[in-house]
Amino acid sequence: METPLLYRIGITLIPGIGDVNGKKLIQWCGSAEEVFKSSAKSLRAIPGIGQAAASNILNQRVLQRAEEELRFIEKHHVKALFFQDEDYPQRLLNCYDHPLMLYYRGEADLNHQRMVAFVGTRRATDYGRARCREIIEGLQEKEVLVVSGLAYGIDGCAHRRSVELNIPTVAVLGHGLDRLYPAPHRKLAEEMLVNGGLVTEFISKTKPDRENFPKRNRIVAGMVDAVVVVESDRKGGALITAELANSYNRDVFAVPGRLTDRLSSGCNFLIKANKAALLQSADDIGYLMGWDDRRTTANQQTALFVEMTDEEKVIYNLLREAGTLGIDKLVIQSGMNPSHVAAALLSLEFNALVQSLPGKQYRAE
Repeated sequence: METPLLYRIGITLIPGIGDVNGKKLIQWCGSAEEVFKSSAKSLRAIPGIGQAAASNILNQRVLQRAEEELRFIEKHHVKALFFQDEDYPQRLLNCYDHPLMLYYRGEADLNHQRMVAFVGTRRATDYGRARCREIIEGLQEKEVLVVSGLAYGIDGCAHRRSVELNIPTVAVLGHGLDRLYPAPHRKLAEEMLVNGGLVTEFISKTKPDRENFPKRNRIVAGMVDAVVVVESDRKGGALITAELANSYNRDVFAVPGRLTDRLSSGCNFLIKANKAALLQSADDIGYLMGWDDRRTTANQQTALFVEMTDEEKVIYNLLREAGTLGIDKLVIQSGMNPSHVAAALLSLEFNALVQSLPGKQYRAE
């Protein structure tokens, strides 16, 4: 069953390699398949790859497990997304530690035009759940995709309200797709598959062990435009996700709470430390992210009175049609030199016709 996917899965299973060194191996050898077909001497010559790592790469048990996973993927119609695939979440590519491989079940576009993550405590209060539902409801008209982790509390609240409002919602899991944790959310997860999905970097038979969830959080933070923290103590997964989002240059919002409420202390800290914008309603997200329809209309009218070069018109029209594009796709679709695309984008930004987004993405205003 030798296929490119077999080797792509295999490289994620090599003990002691990880995502960063895995990408280094692929770049050095040319492909995942060539990594496994290289000699021990060639592998040892790669910077950072020693005798132990080379032996692990050449160990046939890695590919045997990859073949087992390939059968699971085919049997259960799982989409395997390699980081070089077009369907892979493109926002993640700008995070240095992005996963080499993701496994996905669902119908939602993981490169949706607007994506917002909701994170918070598993012990959500009535206040937290009410604010979460209100913000989700306010985002309905802004055509977003909601991302969370399917945990108890704020995660489950965000997914559930999104399903009720037919808003696409995706859960990032800390285990393989052969199981569902927590079990009481199984029905919710099944409902999400209709208009959303479940995504994970973990192969089947991976249990929801404690160490998996911080890794899961980096995907939640990296695959979205903004992270919303609804309720959180000063420690915990929500604050870790917010810190990761800041490191990835994502926008972070936090719902404030009373000074005496422990489960609002994390949100209040993020706001006080200027690590998150104070969030009162979905309109705050729309305004600060440039998703306000009135603002967009005004800028489109302004565009009629701005003299653009032919190259600027090409770039502007591509962004108007697509909504959001990365610079690499703009180069491909425009057929222009990368330096000319960069110059056109800069000019359009100066004229407030294009907005630069996290992850080297651009959007027409």
